[in-house]
Amino acid sequence: MPVTPTKAMVLAAGLGLRMRPLTETTPKPLIPVAGQPLLDHVLDKLADAGVTDAVVNVHYLPDQIIDHVATRTRPRVKISDERDQVLGTGGGVVKALPLLGETPFFHLNSDTVWIDGVQSNLRRLAETFDPARMDILLLMAPTASSIGYGGRGDYSMLADGALRKRREHQVVPFVYAGAAIMSPTIFVDAPAGEFSLTNMFDRANEQERLFGLRLDGVWMHIGTPDAIPAAEEAFLESVA
Repeated sequence: MPVTPTKAMVLAAGLGLRMRPLTETTPKPLIPVAGQPLLDHVLDKLADAGVTDAVVNVHYLPDQIIDHVATRTRPRVKISDERDQVLGTGGGVVKALPLLGETPFFHLNSDTVWIDGVQSNLRRLAETFDPARMDILLLMAPTASSIGYGGRGDYSMLADGALRKRREHQVVPFVYAGAAIMSPTIFVDAPAGEFSLTNMFDRANEQERLFGLRLDGVWMHIGTPDAIPAAEEAFLESVA
């Protein structure tokens, strides 16, 4: 029987270079979209999915993020402080593992934004995650219906959810939406220091333990300031 993770890792340590000039004085996770900071969109979704404790890593303008989450109780937030080092998306998770425990956890980028369909996509992830078959389950957005995304996609997906990585020059129909469930066991023997989380995706893929779940709703890629208006328009339409 599926068990919803009660802990989550939220990546909030990035420099937000493509979001300049907005990020010259404000960390990207605190940039407002549709009336609240990006980070709050993520934490609210986690709370609604049953998460009680979230680990948020910080590096760039860390005090602003620490102050912002200090009084939050849904979920409770613990800080993984990376201000003195650059660990990358993978190294950041490894540093936070002692705070995340030994059971599967949610993993979200702090700037991922989507509008749910009928059911919470995080709850759907929890219902789908099967630790007997999977080390990582990624939420995958269809590129054709995503807002603000113009890339070639990340993966194709088989009928059973197994993912196949895009080859060079290939176009595939799904992009990673910045939300996942991960088993901490995939990080056994992970490299020390800075490395990318895609290394872990590749490792799980090689072992045929990387799966995906199609997002139900609309995913928005907010990489640059000019992507914000389209995202806010989508939010307005969703509540109209």
